Amino acid sequence: MGKHGKHGTRSGTHSGGKHLVWDWNGTLLDDISAVIGATNAAFAELGLDPITLERYRELYTVPVPKFYERLLGRLPTDDEWTRMDVIFHRHYWERADACGLTTGAADLLAARRASGFTQSLLSLAPHAELIPLVRRHGIAEHFVRMDGRADSSSDGKSGHMVRHLAALEVPAERVVVIGDAADDAVAARHVGAKAVLYTGGSHSRRSLERVGVPVVDSLAEAVAVADELV
Repeated sequence: MGKHGKHGTRSGTHSGGKHLVWDWNGTLLDDISAVIGATNAAFAELGLDPITLERYRELYTVPVPKFYERLLGRLPTDDEWTRMDVIFHRHYWERADACGLTTGAADLLAARRASGFTQSLLSLAPHAELIPLVRRHGIAEHFVRMDGRADSSSDGKSGHMVRHLAALEVPAERVVVIGDAADDAVAARHVGAKAVLYTGGSHSRRSLERVGVPVVDSLAEAVAVADELV
């Protein structure tokens, strides 16, 4: 939704155990209400009918223009997509500051760090907006690296994951990705890592189960399952 290396934080992992790569939107940040609110505000400006949370979760996919294709019955034109994207993000960022962390997230991150395991944050949110928001929530210290999307990056989560792990210098077989969307699992598979998907974000449980990785209903369960995977 930064450029790597220079803009990442504290790269390098030195413990030999499991490493967790956390997604941000819909995983650590409980922002699904802001997403739905921004989506419907954007739809109103575009003359589209509002969407329910349930329908959003059933239809949502990446790349996001495919989501709009499912809604509209056709792919949006380049001009339509640009307008939709700008309007959505204007409404989203008006709401994002009011969003809290997902239940238990801060304690889980602190306990993980205290136990000596490493963890990092990888998001398609713009890096310049992501990092200050993470810091405002008081959890930045728990990550050995944080990477948002560079303005010039358009290759999705998989390419982003490749660069993230390269900067961390952590073997993929030690990594579990925890996210809320199918593309988190696809990115993990792309680099040879494991994944656990959480149902509190952008996808329904049914759509997540099609991906073929463990699906959980809480972040505590996600961490427990991750520990079993690696």
